[in-house]
Amino acid sequence: MKKIEAIIREKTLESVMKALKDAGINPITTYSVRGRGRQGGIVHRWAEGVEVYELLPHVKVEVVVPDELVDKVVDIIIKHARRGVPGDGKIFIIPVEEAVRIRTGERGHAALM
Repeated sequence: MKKIEAIIREKTLESVMKALKDAGINPITTYSVRGRGRQGGIVHRWAEGVEVYELLPHVKVEVVVPDELVDKVVDIIIKHARRGVPGDGKIFIIPVEEAVRIRTGERGHAALM
């Protein structure tokens, strides 16, 4: 099992969630987050002065899937979150040792879906 964590733009969340659902990946967790990547934030220059935004709003999406679905999920996220500009986000893939459904006690793959 793997946990896929994706930091994406807020505007792409709905499209990513719909595509995952259409692919049969229903369990998903999202968080509102703020951060910055390599660009280090953005600078807006106005007639009144300069505003620097070091931490930009994004959404963190977490999905835990069997190993054989990792590439499919990553491809879906890339397809629906990519705009081709800095700030599109990052995907992290993390090993998961075990999953347990609290309600039933099911373990492993049975606890995921």
